[in-house]
Amino acid sequence: MAPRRDEIGAHMSIAGGLHLALERGREVGCGAVQIFLKNQRQWAARPLDDEAIRTFGAARRQTGIRRVFAHSSYLINLASPDATAWAQAVDAFTDELERGEALGLSCVVIHPGSHMGAGLEPGLRRVIGALDGALARTAGYRIKVALENTAGGGNSVGRTFGELATMIDGAARPERIGICIDTCHLFAAGYDLRTETGYARAMAECEATVGRERVLAFHLNDAKAPFGSGLDRHEHIGRGFLGLAAFRRLLNDRRFARVPKVLETPKEPEPTADLRNLATLRRLRRPHGR
Repeated sequence: MAPRRDEIGAHMSIAGGLHLALERGREVGCGAVQIFLKNQRQWAARPLDDEAIRTFGAARRQTGIRRVFAHSSYLINLASPDATAWAQAVDAFTDELERGEALGLSCVVIHPGSHMGAGLEPGLRRVIGALDGALARTAGYRIKVALENTAGGGNSVGRTFGELATMIDGAARPERIGICIDTCHLFAAGYDLRTETGYARAMAECEATVGRERVLAFHLNDAKAPFGSGLDRHEHIGRGFLGLAAFRRLLNDRRFARVPKVLETPKEPEPTADLRNLATLRRLRRPHGR
């Protein structure tokens, strides 16, 4: 299947090699692909060698998929109040930025993390310090950081656009920081995207705090849990509590027409699930929505 010349795609597995994620993306018709840069549940990883970089570049040219970015490891907690864990997180995230830069990716998406009971304000300060450290160590790089909004459960940092803006504005290098908007997380955090008014209010808040130009990517996920639940539970498009109307509005919002949008919906059955969800999204987009 030829790649789509649009901004819609999915997160793809890197099993067997980074380049295979792009080949898998082409097979289901992705116009954009998100990948992990290494095993997301392990700290240790082999260095990214020249052969892997060359093979990835060749796959990118062959598949024609230009919009490629990464998601960081789930182990990284930039808001940790523990000095040792925080330093390990900064080291790991710096490594991911270095890998992403070597592959020519646009950004690395990261959950800001959990303050683990230390409080929101200290958590925000820890993230700002971590961003400053990682970006200083990758000075001169083109790759950006995309802070992902969270569902708001537990001690998470980054539930609101205001919290995301606080981290960006407090950083020493804000020009290299943007955001990734997850639709399921927004809904779970109390942004009701189901109505025209709710969607308009959410995006107006985004523009007023973070700024439209800092929206680097979207995660398109329906929600298994009800509105305001604080639960990060993804569902197939149109089969959850969020529903199709929110995705129709977003996909036809010209302000974000060129921003890559990827699925993180359940993969089972594979690859049928991705094919179905991508087809659903494309049906929702009006011809003039771009």
